[in-house]
Amino acid sequence: MQGFLKRRTFIGAALAGAAVLSAPAFGQGVTLRLSTPATPTDQRSLALTEVFAPAIKDIAKFEPHFNATLFKQGTELEAIARGNLDMSITSAQELATLIPAWSIFTAGYLLRDADHQKKVFASGVMDDLKKMAEDKLGVKLLTVMYLGRRQVNLRTDKEIKTPADMEGVKLRMPGTEAWLFLGKALGANPTPMAFTEVYTGLQTGAIDGQDNPLPTNKDSKFYEVTKQIVLTSHLVDQNYLAISKKVWDKFTPDQQKVLQKAADDAAESGRQKQLKLEAELEQFFKEKGLKVYAPDLDAFRKKVQADYLASKFAKDWPAGLVDKINAVK
Repeated sequence: MQGFLKRRTFIGAALAGAAVLSAPAFGQGVTLRLSTPATPTDQRSLALTEVFAPAIKDIAKFEPHFNATLFKQGTELEAIARGNLDMSITSAQELATLIPAWSIFTAGYLLRDADHQKKVFASGVMDDLKKMAEDKLGVKLLTVMYLGRRQVNLRTDKEIKTPADMEGVKLRMPGTEAWLFLGKALGANPTPMAFTEVYTGLQTGAIDGQDNPLPTNKDSKFYEVTKQIVLTSHLVDQNYLAISKKVWDKFTPDQQKVLQKAADDAAESGRQKQLKLEAELEQFFKEKGLKVYAPDLDAFRKKVQADYLASKFAKDWPAGLVDKINAVK
């Protein structure tokens, strides 16, 4: 908790300092630097370089930095607050470390599928959460990016049918409290590790497994060092394309429309390609020699939902928001 308060205090101070700086006029020649741990061939990355960048070329140059080469994973929001970074691909888990109410979107088995995810973001039920990100962090969330349904990917042979079978499994999770809670809710022993270290961790046995959508597993070649994929579909994973609110406000209304459309078009492009890949990859992994199967989903869903509802996270969720999310069709 002490670390959490320090981070919030730091970001508040950074934003306050940034507010007194004079901003140069915007126009051609503006560079938007983005930092992400994603690889250059990830569908999110491709959507940004192939769709977003060309669409905004008349108002800004898009400069992406992949594989966490510019800022370490999990530090991008602070970099934006300091004014050292313009854009990032962030997650509800990262936002929840700074705004606890965001932890509602870290909960397993909340969003139904990619379409539901998109509609929830656009429906207005998230408006208060989006405003919190702008007011407290100086971050505007442009659009939601479908990362895929997260599945459990293991280097061991043990068959997994229920959460009880996950006991003792060292499951890599990103190093935030929300991610680690999800790993525990799945029945595993969650082990924090940066994404860039996962392949080696699996190869050496430092971790027993990791959870990611199937396209990410293929893109990062985790199938080379694992033996099975358990189709838990425990999280319809989402990222958000984030931009500094201070930078956003420097653009004219017409330029903002260009940026917004470019972001939405890129997200939709990535979403459709990711869905297509998911449909094809089960057979790909089987051909690579991995076991691919579904566990007792009812058992996983029941335990994960019960753990969340009994957790401290649920106490921070805005009243009635779960019902509003469920009601979005």
